[in-house]
Amino acid sequence: MAGIHPPNVECPTESAVIQTLAYFEVFSYPLTKEEIFAFCSHPYATEEDVFDSLQNLVEQGFAFQFRGYYQLKNDVSWVENRLDCNHRADKYLPIARRMARLIGGFPYVRAVFVSGSLSKHCMRPDSDIDFFVVTVPGRLWLARTLLVLFKKVLLLNSHKYFCVNYFVDTAHLEIEEKNLFTATESVTLLPMWGHEFYHDFCRANLWAWQRFPHFALRSTTEVPAYSRGFFKKTMEKILKGKQGAWLDRKAMRFTVGFWKRKFQSMDADTFDVALKSRQGVSKHHPLHFQQKVLERFEENLRGNRH
Repeated sequence: MAGIHPPNVECPTESAVIQTLAYFEVFSYPLTKEEIFAFCSHPYATEEDVFDSLQNLVEQGFAFQFRGYYQLKNDVSWVENRLDCNHRADKYLPIARRMARLIGGFPYVRAVFVSGSLSKHCMRPDSDIDFFVVTVPGRLWLARTLLVLFKKVLLLNSHKYFCVNYFVDTAHLEIEEKNLFTATESVTLLPMWGHEFYHDFCRANLWAWQRFPHFALRSTTEVPAYSRGFFKKTMEKILKGKQGAWLDRKAMRFTVGFWKRKFQSMDADTFDVALKSRQGVSKHHPLHFQQKVLERFEENLRGNRH
């Protein structure tokens, strides 16, 4: 790099491009120029601005292009690994749709979205299908418990195709933590069932699209609408009153108590973020992946500014 000037971080577009590449470097995941524009945080940048910045970074040796994909590391193997993950995602998407319809048939569920790696059209060999579930208010923990019992008993606790790790109810659609990780996860959510509530979620989280102003909403043309079959209607009618509310409170107390015993080494602040437990929100991310990603991103960003 002797004699090469550092990237122009004072240029808003170029800075935004570097940030995007540095974030996806955490996952060793190269991007197309169109994807980089979609994740560009600079609101006034045009596609042409982004493409010019990319070309400048490549010419200066601060970014690398392999087969139409861009990255900050000079490692051609990333592209082949990405294509392999994309191909695997194509196989998993039909499974995710079937599972989403199954989850949607459970009492109190109003919408099902795919989150995590599959929502970005990527599935590594060890990846799970992660689901983000929307429920009615006051029954989130009951709905969650029914789904977890189904997974443990009938799916033999398999996480591969049925990882229900994030729940919100329709009164708490706004994501509390607002950072680069949660913004990325919010805009990339893939609606699979209950398309009406996807648009409600987007309206409640406009902050995420303000961070990524060029990222288009997901198409809901082929996403089934919310519906209730006989089993669902019957169960919701039976548990409509005080009995259902009592069961929901019991389910929450039991689950949170179990988590506190299981993860007693986790400090209170970490527990509150990684295992968020509110009446209208349940998150089960015990590995605290969010924090690890943000820390790695900051390291990548510092490394590419010098």
